[in-house]
Order: sequence, then structure tokens, then C-alpha cells
Amino acid sequence: MSRFHGINGDMVQFTPEEEAEWDAREAVYQAAEPAEKETGIRTDRDRRIALTDWTGMSDVTMAADMATYRQALRDITSHADFPDLETEDWPTAP
Repeated sequence: MSRFHGINGDMVQFTPEEEAEWDAREAVYQAAEPAEKETGIRTDRDRRIALTDWTGMSDVTMAADMATYRQALRDITSHADFPDLETEDWPTAP
């Protein structure tokens, strides 16, 4: 597929060199995408765990279902669909 860019108001087709440069940039972007997605999932997981940290304080007895939920959050990176998780892949908070 040919690519074009505007030069002085005209649409001009990429040269072979410009095509190669664009392809190289796209490859770098595509290579970084899974790592960025994984980082986003881990950030969301950490936020969800942080919301329940109060249940682990010394003056609170953590319920078994909360401990199970927190463990499931820690294990989310082992999920078969990671990092392409759907909403239903996440554990449900008690």
C-alpha cells in the first residue's frame, strides 16, 4: 500500500527511502506495544490491590475471600489471556 504525505499543499507519494523509514518506525512501535499493555495491566492490578491494603493491617483480620481475591490479583499475570484481558477475566472483589 502506497503512503502519501502533504508537501506544499500537494499529496506526494513516499519515496522508497521514506517507506523504509516509516516501516522501521512502525516495527519499533509494534514491538513496544505488548510491553506497554502489560505495564498497564500491572498498574491496574496494583491499584486494585492497594484499595484492599487496609484489610491486611495488624488490627484487622483479613477474611478468607479477601485473601483469595488479593491472591487472584497477584496471579493475574499468569492468566491464559494476559495481557489481552477482558473485564470478566479479572477477579471479583468480595
